[in-house]
Amino acid sequence: MTTPTTVTVRAAAKINLHLGVGAAREDGFHPLTTVYQAIGLCDDLTAHAADELSLELSVADWVDAATVPVDGDNLAHRAAVLLGRHHGRELTGRLVVEKSIPVAGGLAGGSADAAAALVALDRLHGLGTTDADLLRIAAELGSDVPFALLGGTALGTGRGEVVEAVTDVGTWWWVLVPSRNGLSTPAVYRHFDKLHPDADPTPPDAEAVLDALRTGQPLSLARALRNDLQDPAIDLRPELGTLITRGESEGALRGLVSGSGPSVVFLCESADHARDLAGALLRTGHPEVLVANGAVAGSHVVPSYV
Repeated sequence: MTTPTTVTVRAAAKINLHLGVGAAREDGFHPLTTVYQAIGLCDDLTAHAADELSLELSVADWVDAATVPVDGDNLAHRAAVLLGRHHGRELTGRLVVEKSIPVAGGLAGGSADAAAALVALDRLHGLGTTDADLLRIAAELGSDVPFALLGGTALGTGRGEVVEAVTDVGTWWWVLVPSRNGLSTPAVYRHFDKLHPDADPTPPDAEAVLDALRTGQPLSLARALRNDLQDPAIDLRPELGTLITRGESEGALRGLVSGSGPSVVFLCESADHARDLAGALLRTGHPEVLVANGAVAGSHVVPSYV
C-alpha cells in the first residue's frame, strides 16, 4: 500500500469544565481531577513528505506568531522526535501549522499541535502506531496531549494525562475571549500553592459536572462548572475577573477562566444566545471574541478532495 505525500490533521482546543487541583506531590506535579471538552476552535497541521524535519506557521489575527517557537522547543517538533524514537528511526516532514488556538491561553493549543503531529506523521510514514502507543507517547509530551488525541468530553486524572471518555448528551455553546498576553501555567500553579498552603492532596471530584453532562441542560452545567485555578489566575490578572463579571451581566449563564488562563469562556443557552453575547462583548471593546460549540472530535485526518 502506498503512503500519502501530504496529510492534514485537525486538532481542537480544549476547555476544562471541572478542574480540581490537589496539593503538589513530591515530584512537583499537582494531582488533578478534570473534565475536558474539545471545542470547535481548531489548528490544522499538514505534514508534507520531505527530506528533513521542519516546521512552518501561519496564524489567525488573534494569535501572536512571535510567541510560537518553530524549532525543537515546539511540541509538534518534539512529537515527531518521540514518535520516530518509538519506531527506531528519524522521521522527516515539512510540518505546516495553521494556528487558530491562542498561545498560552489555557486552551492547550500546543498540545493540540503535538497530537496532530503524531497522527499526521504516523499516516505520512505508514507507521501503523497503535492507539495505546500513541497515547503513551502523548503523555510523555504533556498532560493535555492524550486528551487532544481523544477529543469529545473526557475525565482526566493523574496529571490530567489519564483520560476516559464520559457520557455527554448535550450540544454546548461557548463564547471565548482570548488574550494576546499569555499567562504562565507554572506561575498560576505556584500562586495556587501560595493561596492554598493547606490544600488537600486529593483533588475535588467532578461528579457535579458529570451529572450535568448527562442531563444535556445548559443551566445544570453552568451551576456545576469549577476551576480551582481561577482564583490564582484572577489574582495575577484582575482584569479576568472584571471580564467574567461583564460577560455574566450581559447574559452568559456562567463565565470561567479556561484552564490556567488567561482565556475566558462563557457558557450560553444556544447558538443564537452565544452570537448575541459575542456581539455584546465586542461592543464593550474586546477586540477578539469567538463562538465555538462542543464537544467535537479529537485529532483526525481531514479528507482531501483535490
